[in-house]
Order: sequence, then C-alpha cells, then structure tokens
Amino acid sequence: MFTAYDYPFARLVDKAGIDIILVGDSLANVVLGLESTTQVGMQEMLHHAKAVTRAVKHALVVGDMPFDSYQVNAKDCVDNARKFLSEAGCDAVKLEWFDNCPEVTKKIVESGIPVMGHIGLTPQTADKIGGFKVQGKDAEAAGKLIRQARELQELGCFSIVLECVPDKISRMITQNSKIPIIGIGAGVHCDGQVLVIHDVLGLFERFKPKFVKQYINLAPMISAALVSFRDEVIGEKFPLPEHSFAIKEEELNKLKSDQ
Repeated sequence: MFTAYDYPFARLVDKAGIDIILVGDSLANVVLGLESTTQVGMQEMLHHAKAVTRAVKHALVVGDMPFDSYQVNAKDCVDNARKFLSEAGCDAVKLEWFDNCPEVTKKIVESGIPVMGHIGLTPQTADKIGGFKVQGKDAEAAGKLIRQARELQELGCFSIVLECVPDKISRMITQNSKIPIIGIGAGVHCDGQVLVIHDVLGLFERFKPKFVKQYINLAPMISAALVSFRDEVIGEKFPLPEHSFAIKEEELNKLKSDQ
C-alpha cells in the first residue's frame, strides 16, 4: 500500500502492482506545506482523490477522511464518506481512532461504505496521545490497542492501519485479527505495509520518520536537472533546433515581401 495524491504518481503506483492506494490526509504536510493534517478539509481531499482515481486501473483506492469531516462534524460523517465514493470514485474510506470512533464507524459501515480503521499513532489527535511517538509501549497501552483492533473488526472494518507500534504488539494484533493489518512503523509481522510515496522517493525533505526506507533520493537529482535547465537557458544552449519548429523558406519570404 502506498499513499499518493495525484495522477502521475497514482499511475506509477498502480502500474507497479501495488494493491492499495491511500489518498492520505498527509496531503496537508507533504503536498500543501501545512503543519498539521487537521488543516486539510473535504474540498482538498476530494480534489486529489479524483486525480488518483482517474489514474488507477487495478488498485483499491481508499480516501482518508479529514479531521473535520467526521470528528468535528460527526453528524455529517456518512454524507462525507459517501462523497469519497460517489464524487471522487474511491472504493473505501479510512478513519483514525478517536473517542467516538466506534459510533462513527458503525454509522458509515451500516450505510454500506467500506471502512479501513487506523489505530496506534493517529496524527489527527496526536495532541491527545502524547504527541508523535510510538504507541503501546506498556502493557496497559498495548492492551488498549488490542481491544481497539478487535472492536473495529467487530464493527465491520475490512482492514486496519497500525501505526508506530512495537513489532511484538503488532504481531499479536495481526495474529488475532481476521482482517488485514497494514503496518507503518509496526514491524514486519503485519499483513501489509504502507509508506508515503514522497518519503520512499526522497521527495519530502522536511523530516524523515524512522520507519521510512528511502529507496531512491530523487530530490538532489531533480534539483540538478533544474539548475542545468536554468544554466542552458541563460547560456542560450536551450532550446536547440531539435526542440524548435520551422517554417518553409518560401512562406517566410512571402511574409517578408508583404511587410
């Protein structure tokens, strides 16, 4: 599973045979330059989800419901979830765990919309769980995660994202779940893994989480290409004749004679 936000990347991810594409609310940080995922709303999420679904032929596309679409305005949760399917063409939605998560999840599932859960580190409510840090590091906290996973499964979630959890705890959760557990910073024992495509390609330079493996660092390569373009334009080395269009000499002569 990859998190992607636009047509070009979604097309590449889909062609690579990735099973799931998440249009994540990390759009706020990665693409829009905002500080928190809570700062992105339905308008932005639907806009980018539409771009992703236009590109995808095979992968399951999951729309990440933004903070205010179900936590702030819980009464509108079903309508907002439905927009991801009816307007953006997504196959499912994802919700992060919060105080009223079971109630909201139940409403959306019962409306016929597939729901992916998300427990552990939940960025939308990081301020309530001690910040951006590993969750479930003691017996009490780990037990809470196990209960949350069980409850989401019972409520009808088809899958759960497990973020920043000790690997032995994620192993326990995965082994006791009947639905796929997708890990991010949760060790190798999950049923699948998810990363943000910009992190994997070295395109997000603000910070690099510990759980990210950077498979290629494209940012310096892109910067070098841009500098080369700048220098060639200044030095009149671009565009060359092969990048330009011609007019027949007789047509040019006609034009000159008319002037």
